[in-house]
Amino acid sequence: MTLHSKQLEAVLFDLDGTLIDTAADFHRIINILREEQNLPPISYEALLPSVSDGARAMVETAFSAHLSTISASLEDLQARMLALYLEQTCVDSHPFNGITDLLHWLGEQSIPWGVVTNKPWLYTEPLMKQLNLQPSAGSLICPEHIQYKKPDPEGLLLACQQLNCEPQHCVYVGDHIRDIEAGNRAGMLTIAAAYGYINDDEDISDWNSNYCITQATELQPLLARHYNIH
Repeated sequence: MTLHSKQLEAVLFDLDGTLIDTAADFHRIINILREEQNLPPISYEALLPSVSDGARAMVETAFSAHLSTISASLEDLQARMLALYLEQTCVDSHPFNGITDLLHWLGEQSIPWGVVTNKPWLYTEPLMKQLNLQPSAGSLICPEHIQYKKPDPEGLLLACQQLNCEPQHCVYVGDHIRDIEAGNRAGMLTIAAAYGYINDDEDISDWNSNYCITQATELQPLLARHYNIH
């Protein structure tokens, strides 16, 4: 395991399933689509594991078994879903419990934070604007800002440049193996968010993160302990 300096210069987060609990909005919109196709609602639990894999994965989860009985194709359903999501980006989404206090604590320590996500800017920017997290993110990296998405570390390294910090003094928190791989490749301390949108067949211990947490409230004491911040 990589040895990390005991100086914390920045904390970076994945967005959906790590910083923000967005699943309720996706679940609500998917069920609007199912109602339009005369299908009963899908349960929250059934949809949750596919949220981190994006719109296509959620549509496939909700509709693949019904393609012979519905009028729309998966492509049509995905387009409709994204159109609805753009109109209703932040109805039920909220920071995970503990995140708001963590950001305040980082602000008190003068430690900047940022987001590196595979979610397009079109949806990320209005979500972050409506949530109005304080102190605000010092860096917000989406696929449009880079050439290679996670698990490539390019976005994480760009965030470090924007925050004027060294990767080895930075933490990346994520709820998908691609997040941890990107963080490890960037030379950061990595924390796996087991409270996020994890596929049932995944073993988080295989991700090679430095730490694993089961709820976001564990982040502040973990960082304080690891970096000797009092």
